[in-house]
Amino acid sequence: MNRRLSRTVRNLTIISDLLLVNLSFWLAYLARYEWEWLRSVDFPLPYSEYISQQVLFTVLIAFTFSFNSVWRRRRGEFWVDEMARVVYPSGTSIILLMAITFFFRPLAFSRLMLVWIWFFVLVTIGLTRLLRRNILALMYLRGIGTDRALIIGSGEASRGVIRTLLARPDLGYQAIGYLDEGSEGRNLGSGRIPHLGHWRDLPNLLGRYPRVNTVFIALPDRFQHEIPDLLDLARQQGLRAFVVPDLLQLSLNRVQFSNMAGIPMLSAREVRVSRVQQVLGRALDLAIIAIGAIPTLVIGGIIAIAIKLDSPGPVLFAQERVGRNGRRFRMIKFRSMVVDAEAQRADLEALNEADGPIFKIKDDPRLTRVGRIIRRLSLDELPQLINVLRGEMRLVGPRPPIAGEVEQY
Repeated sequence: MNRRLSRTVRNLTIISDLLLVNLSFWLAYLARYEWEWLRSVDFPLPYSEYISQQVLFTVLIAFTFSFNSVWRRRRGEFWVDEMARVVYPSGTSIILLMAITFFFRPLAFSRLMLVWIWFFVLVTIGLTRLLRRNILALMYLRGIGTDRALIIGSGEASRGVIRTLLARPDLGYQAIGYLDEGSEGRNLGSGRIPHLGHWRDLPNLLGRYPRVNTVFIALPDRFQHEIPDLLDLARQQGLRAFVVPDLLQLSLNRVQFSNMAGIPMLSAREVRVSRVQQVLGRALDLAIIAIGAIPTLVIGGIIAIAIKLDSPGPVLFAQERVGRNGRRFRMIKFRSMVVDAEAQRADLEALNEADGPIFKIKDDPRLTRVGRIIRRLSLDELPQLINVLRGEMRLVGPRPPIAGEVEQY
């Protein structure tokens, strides 16, 4: 995403979030005093009594969201992961508001209203985040606001970058081509990403492709000594550079940056999740599901009816996935394809747009009319909450891979 569009999206997100916070406050008042959800009202208060708390809550949200980098957009982040970053600061703001109002207005302020405020904040911001993601995805698919990128390298790391860019146009990168380090690799993108020469030709290539503004440096381990020269070259050309470390051969999933007496160091360590972290993570999953249970059931019911009316077959689709420690389970989704979609896959292999074991087609002909919509909005994943309740997967984190694809890794 170019810098101007990035700033515009960020500013619009900040403005919309703060407006939605105020809307949520008003909806919470209606839920508590007008609609009397969950409990009847004994001592109704006019909305004017809550204006000062509304202003205070808006300030608290602005501070906690900014402090926790909620408004810093991360490309490729799943919607549930993005919303998980909203849960903590918004919950902190609710607790701070409750603590402050307890000392100044302990009797007048409805504690139940705090629950409704948090509920509506998560629902309204969650829906607008979905809308923003889909608008940006449509823009990127039309080439609007995309960053034009070159990939440098011909090893597994660069193959991984190319596969991701081809399979995920919604990330906002348009792969122009790749340059190698003089090795024999010449077919990294199944012919869809052209080979443009040696990386030392980069200055000349920029004359041919003046709109390139990003490079992904993904050199194999034996060429790591070339990275400083590449970074210096990218800086001279005004390019944004990302270094993809060639750590794919290591069974590690966290990289830590540190320094020793001013010397920058990169260390990798295995992730060890403590029992306390597991319990807290499980509690957070259950709390989020409980908060969104009612709207989820309503939306899910509407989707189920639409699927039934649109095409013959079951509403739900279960697929074997591989979870933590290689445990296999049946992941549940709303059916978005025709009933015999798996049987048709063999006939569509030639149209596969991803490399390796992953199978992905941009305009998959197996999708139903309703399926295209719910996939675009990520609503086909709602039934996965059942898997979360069973403890088979987490709300936050990467989606478990398909069992058949894992066997091909």
